[in-house]
Amino acid sequence: MIAAAPTAATALPDHPRRSAGYQVMLVGLLSLNFGILFFDRNALNFLMPFVQPDLGLSNTQVGLLASALSLSWAIASFVVGRVSDRTGKRKSIIVAATLAFSLCSFISGIASSFLMLFGARLLMGFAEGGVLPISQSLTADEVAPERRGVAMGVMQNFGSNLLGSTAAPLLLVAIATAWGWRHAFFVAAAPGLIAAALIWIFVKEQRRDPVAHAARGARMTLMQAFAVRNILLCSLIAILLVAYLVVCWAFMPLFLTQQRGYDPETMGWLMATLGISAGIGSFVVPGLSDIVGRKPVMVIAPLIGVILPLGALYLHGSAWLLAAVFFFGWALNGIFPLFMATVPAESVDPRHTATVLGLVMGMGEVLGGVLSPFGAGAAADAWGLEAPLWIMLGLCVVAGLLALGLEETAPRARRERI
Repeated sequence: MIAAAPTAATALPDHPRRSAGYQVMLVGLLSLNFGILFFDRNALNFLMPFVQPDLGLSNTQVGLLASALSLSWAIASFVVGRVSDRTGKRKSIIVAATLAFSLCSFISGIASSFLMLFGARLLMGFAEGGVLPISQSLTADEVAPERRGVAMGVMQNFGSNLLGSTAAPLLLVAIATAWGWRHAFFVAAAPGLIAAALIWIFVKEQRRDPVAHAARGARMTLMQAFAVRNILLCSLIAILLVAYLVVCWAFMPLFLTQQRGYDPETMGWLMATLGISAGIGSFVVPGLSDIVGRKPVMVIAPLIGVILPLGALYLHGSAWLLAAVFFFGWALNGIFPLFMATVPAESVDPRHTATVLGLVMGMGEVLGGVLSPFGAGAAADAWGLEAPLWIMLGLCVVAGLLALGLEETAPRARRERI
């Protein structure tokens, strides 16, 4: 039975771990690359106050653009994760994907209609979807179990939030204000070329022992994966909280500018507050889970997340006070590496790591990322831009309740129970 196989928390990798210096470099470089990826992914969200009137988009079309990227991202994350597990060509896949999503950012900048922009976002999702499961499987293989939570948190959340959530709204809105939104997309395309070159030069392709690799069993099926309770629960939590993030990125900038009356620059730094919060949380939240366990952190963080939509809806007065609410409410972002990567990786044999990571991420993207922005956009057209924020609040509450059913996987917490 797959559920009885050695988990990543107990089994040794089928290759020797490299030096501590290499591990730090690997996590830093993969985090930088994923940050550039998220810079490109989030660009349209922060530029939407400029793009929407220029191309005459409805709120439903805004949601469809987010859905298109999430759909293709979901397909790629699952398919590419399985391919990387079977071939072992992780470095080559990441480099090719990085070059491809950079090209898609440039294409977004020349889009002249909804359909052209829709196609560019669809292609970007195909290019980006496989990067995270492969990057996290590399991190899980190379980093010692006692530091796995914080390493996987930094890999997924630090660069993505420093660049994709903090730098992106500040830099892209400034460029769009000065020279137009198309130039902002062109600027977003360039860093990926540098990141691809760095990965090609410095990341070492893992050499696996083919005998040990083959001895760990056959390919994991979907039924076998979902038979593991943590995989099923993490997939459901991913659906809910990916929906939370995508709805926030797609509609919070519009809510702040159209309903709350903030100018684009103020909206930009308010959204950047989320990136600062998640950047700090990439160390604090997963690191805390290494100490107290994954489960309690994953229960509490979503419940804290309800204060963000409530603050946006009802907190009036100083924008700085609202920024503080955004900062603390976005703490839930710190658990994304836990339910998307760390807990699934610690719940199965290491041979299946990229497969189950791609499955959890794919489920989150296809059911959370695809359906939620379309539904939230339709709700906004019907009942106003407050509707997506109420949807965000409900998603948080249900995610926190589901986390109560998780089985603990943190090595330290498991040892203390013995």
